[in-house]
Amino acid sequence: MNQNNSQTPTNRAVLLLEDGTRFEGAAIGATGTTTGEVAFNTGMYGYQEIFTDPSYKGQVLVMATAHIGNYGVHQEENESKSTQIAGLVVRNFSEVASRVGDIEPLADRLERDGIIGIADIDTRGLIQYIRDCGAMNALISSDGTPELELMKRLKATPSMEGLELSSGVTRSEAEDAGDASSDIRIALLDLGNKENITRCLTERGAFVRQFPMDTALEEMQAWGPTGWMISNGPGDPSAMPETIALIKSIIALGQPVFGICLGHQLIALSQGLRTEKMFQGHRGVNHPVKDLESGKCEITSQNHGFVVSRESLTEATGITVTHEHLNDGTVAGIKLEGKPVFSVQFHPEASAGPHDSRHLFDRFVTHIQQHSTTQAV
Repeated sequence: MNQNNSQTPTNRAVLLLEDGTRFEGAAIGATGTTTGEVAFNTGMYGYQEIFTDPSYKGQVLVMATAHIGNYGVHQEENESKSTQIAGLVVRNFSEVASRVGDIEPLADRLERDGIIGIADIDTRGLIQYIRDCGAMNALISSDGTPELELMKRLKATPSMEGLELSSGVTRSEAEDAGDASSDIRIALLDLGNKENITRCLTERGAFVRQFPMDTALEEMQAWGPTGWMISNGPGDPSAMPETIALIKSIIALGQPVFGICLGHQLIALSQGLRTEKMFQGHRGVNHPVKDLESGKCEITSQNHGFVVSRESLTEATGITVTHEHLNDGTVAGIKLEGKPVFSVQFHPEASAGPHDSRHLFDRFVTHIQQHSTTQAV
C-alpha cells in the first residue's frame, strides 16, 4: 500500500488514525505515503526480525521500546527476504548503528525497501490509545500531500478483516532446506513462513521442502513427505477458503501435521471451527501461555490479530484445547483427538523471543518418526 510520488519531500511526517487522531513527527525511511492497520509490538529487542516477519504484511507497526535502530541490521537476522511492514512508528530513531560485525544502518534498509516511517512520537501514549480504542487503519505521509487528500486515502484503505494477504508473501517456487538424505521429510506450506521455522526443523535433522501456497496437493504428495508444516502468515484466515480446503485434505492423509499462528487458525477452520478478529491483537515476546496438558507456563513470542473462537469449540467434537493465553484466556493451542495433528497460536521458533516452546518442534519430529515406524510395520 506504499505510494511514493514526485512531490517535494519534507523532513516532517504525519500519522493519521482512522478515527481522525493526528500525530506529527520526524520523517524516517522512504519518502511517500503508506496505509495499513495500526498494530503495536511490546518486544524490547529483535526489531529486525519483527520488521522482516511476513505476518506483518499490511500493518503500520508501532514499537513500544523507546530506541530503534541503535544496533543496525544484519543480513543473517532476516526472517524473510525483505522488510514486510507497511510503515513504522517509533519514539527515538537512531541513524547510527553501533555493533560489532557487518551491519547496516536501519535507515538505509528502510529507504532501500521503500518503508515509510515517523519518529519522535509518544509511542507509549499511542499504544495506550490503540489498546483502549482497538485496532484501526492508519496512514503515514512524509511527502507533503494535503491532509484532506490523505484522509481520503485512509478512508479508502480496506479493513484487515476479510483481507487475504498470504498470496503476497508466499514464495514463487518450491525451495529445499536441510539434509536431502533424511527420513524426516517435511512439506512446509508457505503462507508467509519465517526463516527460523525452517531452521528449527532442519536443526532437528529434517529435510524441508517449502511449497508456494497454491501448490496442488498431488504435487506435494509426489515429493513423498512424512510430515506437514503449516506456516504463519498475514491477513484474515477466514478469507482463505481454498487454503482451508487444502489443509483439510492434508489432514485427511493421516500424516503428522503441525501448524503455527495462521497455520493454527487454518487448521481450526478446516475442522469446522471459527476465527474472530481481536480487539487489538497480541504482539510481543513476553506473552504467558499455559500448557494445559503439562500444567507448565511458557513465555512466548506472539504476533496475531485473529484468534480461534472459543465459543465455536463448544460446538465441535474431536478437538482438544492444549494451550491457553494467561492474560485473556484466548485459545493458544489445539490438537485433533486420535490424529497426529496439533497447532499453536504463538511462535515456538521465537525469533525474536524466548526459547521456552522450542520443544514443540521435537514433539513434531517425534510424531513423524512414530508414524513412520507404525506405517512400516
